[in-house]
Amino acid sequence: MRINEPVTNNEVTYSDDDLLISKTDTKGIITYCNEVFMRIAGFEESELLGKNHNMVRHPDMPPEAFQDLWDTVREGKEWHGIVKNRCKNGDYYWVDATVTPDVDSSTGRITGYMSARRRATSQQISDATALYKDMNAKRGGRR
Repeated sequence: MRINEPVTNNEVTYSDDDLLISKTDTKGIITYCNEVFMRIAGFEESELLGKNHNMVRHPDMPPEAFQDLWDTVREGKEWHGIVKNRCKNGDYYWVDATVTPDVDSSTGRITGYMSARRRATSQQISDATALYKDMNAKRGGRR
């Protein structure tokens, strides 16, 4: 699993109205990202397009969460979860994420994925923090 560094203890907060959008191809390579996503993550568009979406993966996130995400969307199903992401400078932000397969209507084949994210609630963050800490400890994880 990719370990992104640096990591700080600074949380980026943002408005409940902010909607972070990105699209990837079937391999997770970013093909589109909106201004809100770039602003919160601290990247320029040129730093994101053509790169793997895992560049914003925070090391506190257990690999099992992303395995579940990929297993779900590759089956053509929508995935929903609470994710801790890493900013370019190492800060972090929490999202309530929904990832949806983009299916070509003429062939029925998955051509990519769209991720729409809003700010996670305090309760969602608290629950996810405890769950991910437990998952990482059982696996002998990094954090």
